[in-house]
Amino acid sequence: MTMQSTPDAELVPVTLRVNGRDCELEIDPRYTLADVLRDQLRLTGLHLGCEQGVCGACMVNMDGEPALSCMTLAVEAQGAEIRTIEAVSKNAGALGRLERAFIEQGAFQCGYCTPGVLVVAHHIVDHGLATSPERVKDLLSGNVCRCTGYEPIVQAIMSVAQEKL
Repeated sequence: MTMQSTPDAELVPVTLRVNGRDCELEIDPRYTLADVLRDQLRLTGLHLGCEQGVCGACMVNMDGEPALSCMTLAVEAQGAEIRTIEAVSKNAGALGRLERAFIEQGAFQCGYCTPGVLVVAHHIVDHGLATSPERVKDLLSGNVCRCTGYEPIVQAIMSVAQEKL
């Protein structure tokens, strides 16, 4: 679905740093960050699921923390450093260790939740937060996966976190 401004909508300038690139945009102030990332910047790796902040499919990293892009107005992200699933792997285009662990552990099935889960998983691993499987489950509580039962996801995250010790 392409965003359409209403004829009387006043566009506002917004500057975002997305995946290391400065983006100067003029947007309708009602647009969410998810809408702008997907529709204007064509970063379609993030998925829109519930659009109510419940499922986590739209998760991005904003100023170093996971954020629900469907619940963030793009104007609220003015000046923010945003990393989408397209940039969370440190291997720039190649599968990183965490992504490979997801494959090895069977941590995705339909894949719809995977981009949002991986954004959070990278945050968990990068910040040394995977202190136990229970802690990882707690940190993933904002991400809904209807296929895997979460155990393979937790195992993948724990396996990579243990490698970093």
